[in-house]
Amino acid sequence: MFRARTLRYYIGRRFALMIAGALVVCMALIFMVDMIELLRQARSAKTVTMGQLAFIGFLRLHAFTEILIPFAVLVGSIGALMSLSRKTELAVMRAGGMSVWQFCRPGFTVAVLIGVITVVLYNPFAAASMARAERLMATTFGGQSQSITAGDGNWLRQDGVDGPSVMTANAVSDRGLTLSGVTIYQYDKKGVFVEQLLARRGVLQDGYWELSTVSIVRAGQEPELHNAYYLSTTLDRARILNALSSIHTVSVFELPGVIDLADKSQLPSARFKIQYEMLLARPLLLVAMVLLAATVSLRSFRQGGIQTMVSTGIVGGVGFFLLTEVSRQVGLAGLVPAVVAVWLPVVIACLFATTVLLVQEDG
Repeated sequence: MFRARTLRYYIGRRFALMIAGALVVCMALIFMVDMIELLRQARSAKTVTMGQLAFIGFLRLHAFTEILIPFAVLVGSIGALMSLSRKTELAVMRAGGMSVWQFCRPGFTVAVLIGVITVVLYNPFAAASMARAERLMATTFGGQSQSITAGDGNWLRQDGVDGPSVMTANAVSDRGLTLSGVTIYQYDKKGVFVEQLLARRGVLQDGYWELSTVSIVRAGQEPELHNAYYLSTTLDRARILNALSSIHTVSVFELPGVIDLADKSQLPSARFKIQYEMLLARPLLLVAMVLLAATVSLRSFRQGGIQTMVSTGIVGGVGFFLLTEVSRQVGLAGLVPAVVAVWLPVVIACLFATTVLLVQEDG
């Protein structure tokens, strides 16, 4: 029993090290790509330093890393099993009577632990980091960062006491409650254009937008400058949260409340439900990645064809991620429930990989 426990610990440690190495490589690539994008955006800002950009990139890194954790588990698991096979350790284990399920069990344990830790601990940290990154981008770039994507294209329609208006912004923070670089076109109750508002910052309050450093432009008149300006709106926190908030700034513990708020307000909540189910399914998803890795990594080096098997595993993993994305889009469109859209591809992957392993083991 002691020897079996020691062997499982050895295999589990190999899985953990390989997965950690793959994750570090993924994080480095993500950081470099994101820094290129931040440097491109920083060309329009005059006071941004390299240190500020690096800090923003570090804050954004964690939310983006969450997306690639399953891929890192797949690559790391392939590497762990390949290293065991290259040193003929798998052959010795098989000669000792161990089945594929026994020497993959430590990998399953590591995958489940990673899944639980990333959901319970890493996801809230990543959401908080992303929210802070959005606030820093809105402040650092002076309203020159990414545009909001709500309403019709990049515009958000709203009604108010003085009439309807449409608005857009260059940056969003605080889950849509704070906007930077705001442009608003105000109309009267008959739909006739009245004025254009240009504000440095806008904060949603109860029933109105609190705008700061505002320039008001009316036809045939000189622009008026105001330090503060209040624009009535019928939008509430639930609608703004649903329309403008980034899914990466809402943690797993906040998602049930956000979903309930959207449902009570009769607003679309599909993307929040999809995100919540994806987080709940992550441990099983990582187990599926270990199963997929096992289907292409148990071949002996003496038999040859290792490169083909590994390439097949990577291509299969990419194909699985494409399947999950298609299923996610189907769920977002409301064609199937969120539970089905998220869990069905994961269950299919587990069943497929299990079938392949059974055929490889028992014929």
